[in-house]
Amino acid sequence: MTSSNRHNVSAQANQDKGPPAVIELKDAWLQLRSQSGVTDILKGIDLSIPTGQHVAVVGPSGAGKTSLLMVMSGLEALTSGQAVLTGLDTTNLNEDRLASLRRDNVGIVFQAFRLIPSMTALQNVAVPLELSGQADAHDRAAKALADLGLSHRLNHLPDQLSGGEQQRVAIARAIAPQPKILLADEPTGNLDSTTGQQVIKQLFAAARSVKAALVLITHDEDLASQCERLLRVTDGQITADTMNRPSKKRA
Repeated sequence: MTSSNRHNVSAQANQDKGPPAVIELKDAWLQLRSQSGVTDILKGIDLSIPTGQHVAVVGPSGAGKTSLLMVMSGLEALTSGQAVLTGLDTTNLNEDRLASLRRDNVGIVFQAFRLIPSMTALQNVAVPLELSGQADAHDRAAKALADLGLSHRLNHLPDQLSGGEQQRVAIARAIAPQPKILLADEPTGNLDSTTGQQVIKQLFAAARSVKAALVLITHDEDLASQCERLLRVTDGQITADTMNRPSKKRA
């Protein structure tokens, strides 16, 4: 562990006897190599996130927040250190095993929605369920959309939906497989403030419904305060790790 990480303000000691961790990073380094040399993106991060906890990740642009999320999802391999997701060490897993791990355990909500434009809302949500061999994929997808208030939009294509509706479809797609980990990268970044508040309320509710750990990247400090825990990332390191007061208003 680097000296800077030893001085991190950490909330992890309070979790030793709590729920099991679904995300663990141990001395995690991520480096980008180019002709001009090596750039450190993540610098020796140690982190544990238990089942069901809602965590906000804040910090300036370029601090490494999205890279941290990519490592948590198994989409980015560490240069050194260890990443353990839902009890599985991903360090040496091949691409097929990683894909299976993500499909069964990790839901991701992006700022840009990333829906398949030629598929209806129902079909978009059913995709990960069909890939995992669920015989009732369309029934489960329809329920996930109904839970998010979109039962009247099942057969609409993405370009026939508003931005808020598209993001709710993306949330339904992420939550329908009942993941243990739900990751959201600036999920309200392309939405107006009123729509964004509605989407965030539904995101929190969806995470609670499946008891998923939620990791939310945001620049909105008020939104961050609605999470149980706040991680502040600066220059590739966690410089603060604090628990929010239970009295904080939740979405």
